[in-house]
Amino acid sequence: KDVQKEREPHVYLSKEEVKEKIQSYNSSVTDKLKMTLNANGIYTGFIKVQMELCRPITVQSSQSQGRCAHSNNETAFYLPDGCVNTLHISSTNTVREVIEALLKKFFVADNPAKFALYKRCHKEDQVYTCKLSDRERPLYLRLVAGPRTEMLSFVLREHETGEVMWEAFSIPELQNFLRILDKEENDQLQILKNRYAAYRGKLEEALRGVLKPG
Repeated sequence: KDVQKEREPHVYLSKEEVKEKIQSYNSSVTDKLKMTLNANGIYTGFIKVQMELCRPITVQSSQSQGRCAHSNNETAFYLPDGCVNTLHISSTNTVREVIEALLKKFFVADNPAKFALYKRCHKEDQVYTCKLSDRERPLYLRLVAGPRTEMLSFVLREHETGEVMWEAFSIPELQNFLRILDKEENDQLQILKNRYAAYRGKLEEALRGVLKPG
């Protein structure tokens, strides 16, 4: 269930309150992904992000790193369902920076503007999914919610079509989207043709059985 609701305010925490929350957080961690408080008050830790992407992503090969985008060394493919990635971030990192870091980690060449980060919460036996604004800080949300992913988890999705700022994309990127859409359309058309051919074959076979003499 996707809901758009009022953003939860970022409550200012004193350094002592942050220290207490981190100690409580680390005492509950079961996967060794603990948080660390630095002397300057900034803390670091880990978040897990589940990838729920409906469309293929474009990935650069290691040889094409640093070259122009959408070269011959790029491949578009679908991520498997339920893919989860772990990022080490700080309390100053925003949602937009987390998305950019996640894409960079896996050599994804697609424009970060295509994607949005969501938080998924469990409340009163229901699951709520809410899109985070670019300025929110995921590690703060993780600290406040605690380490249990059933209480709070992060999900990366594409923006809805109507939400995408198409003017933020370059001409090669837009052309690549069109190529992907053409491929998807051709694949679906071939599936329909194969299904129709199989149905026609069974129907003709049934007719021959009915019309067979004797």
